[in-house]
Amino acid sequence: MKSKKSFVPQEGEVRPSRCPDNTAFKQQKLPAWKPQLNTATVLSSFFLTGAFCLSVGVSLILSANSVREIQIDYSDKCSDCSKLRENSSNWNKECHCSVNFTLKEDILGDIFIYYGLQNFYQNHRRYMMSRSDAQLLGRNAKIENYCAPFSTYRNGTPMAPCGAIANSMFNDTIDLYYNLNSSGIQVPLLKTGNSWWTDKNVKFRNPKSYNLSSAFAGTARPPYWQKPVYLLDEEDKSNTGYINDDFIVWMRVSAFATFRNLYRRVRRIRQFADGLPAGNYTFHISYNFPVTKFKGRKHVILSTVVWSGGSNPFLGIAYVVTGTAATLTGFVITAIHLKLRKKKTYFQKR
Repeated sequence: MKSKKSFVPQEGEVRPSRCPDNTAFKQQKLPAWKPQLNTATVLSSFFLTGAFCLSVGVSLILSANSVREIQIDYSDKCSDCSKLRENSSNWNKECHCSVNFTLKEDILGDIFIYYGLQNFYQNHRRYMMSRSDAQLLGRNAKIENYCAPFSTYRNGTPMAPCGAIANSMFNDTIDLYYNLNSSGIQVPLLKTGNSWWTDKNVKFRNPKSYNLSSAFAGTARPPYWQKPVYLLDEEDKSNTGYINDDFIVWMRVSAFATFRNLYRRVRRIRQFADGLPAGNYTFHISYNFPVTKFKGRKHVILSTVVWSGGSNPFLGIAYVVTGTAATLTGFVITAIHLKLRKKKTYFQKR
């Protein structure tokens, strides 16, 4: 083996230096600020952080508790329809049920209607990946990547939209009626403007064609759908196809098995200009979405919102816990400091 020759500078040669350049940056001569920690600054930071988090947390909890919310489970109340939907051969048979409830006080302000599902796991990896974002962007209605097993039929016809998420879309129809003087007045509901702006205008686009039915020619609806995607909303052409609000809301999957999705908003006109007046109401439900086989439950929720959002108190509880921990830590540090200072004073006197 050849030995590695070391570099020996000859007479008159300058040995190369590995030292950094003599600049303010490389020699760390730039001015810097280093906090001087003492008892006063440490304790004040803990107590100020605790006071801030506690005040914000209490405000969020009080705000969440001020939300008016009514949740109705209609799984058992529509048991006849549920039994009908257990048999997949009855997919084309209509089934309707009604759920009555009473508002003892007026609900003022903007009112939102949600549908809720329990024990429906959207966070399964294969379920979440079973979609084609390129297809949903309208690039090619026949794209079938990642959609297995809901990509094509046995005869080779591609599904539009493809994938397990789209195939399992929630398709119950919910209408709200106000029972006034033995006559039912249908509450006007808004079915658009319920999805995220980025989803509606960026992530979901219809294929370009002179009409939507020709754009989806050569494709077929998913197996569990009752009508093709270009007929999701026959009354509003700007809310059909891949840019249908109900479809967009469903495609944003939930991380938990129990979740709610925004379904409608109450249109504030006529006697509902200020909200929902007190009285008797009825939900008329066209029951299409089966939940019995996976032991699920279905809810319909009426709710208002406040400046902090809905009725979820999680963020407020998190702030309260953080503030309590910071305050208790400050008291513990104070106790340790006083104890050590007493010992130091005792030994100095002796």
